[in-house]
Amino acid sequence: MKPFMKLIMIAVVMLIWPTMAMADQEDITMLLDPAFTTHQRPAVPFVHDMHNEKAGIEDCSVCHHVYKDGTLVEDESSEDESCSSCHPAKPKGKELGLMRAYHQRCITCHTETKEGPLSCGQCHVKTKK
Repeated sequence: MKPFMKLIMIAVVMLIWPTMAMADQEDITMLLDPAFTTHQRPAVPFVHDMHNEKAGIEDCSVCHHVYKDGTLVEDESSEDESCSSCHPAKPKGKELGLMRAYHQRCITCHTETKEGPLSCGQCHVKTKK
């Protein structure tokens, strides 16, 4: 990894992590879907309300979308369902798998807005034991 990229990653983590520590522990959700039986990386700590406030997201369906017959249903939200109810951990055929759905939704938005983490270790933060 290039030294410049390493500095950027460190700076992003240093800016995000203290902000998360200030949030109520109850507000921190670990994005850890029970459909994943084995884990390649640690769960992603996610402060839902703080994230949406910083990102200016007021409509839940921006992240919690609903598709019917391959078409996005406007203004309908899947916020009361787990992501794995539509995206299986082990997809078959052309199904959008759970890991890809998470990554595609998050990384695409972060790339388009030029905000938020983009690399694995920026979201999947290893904690010391």
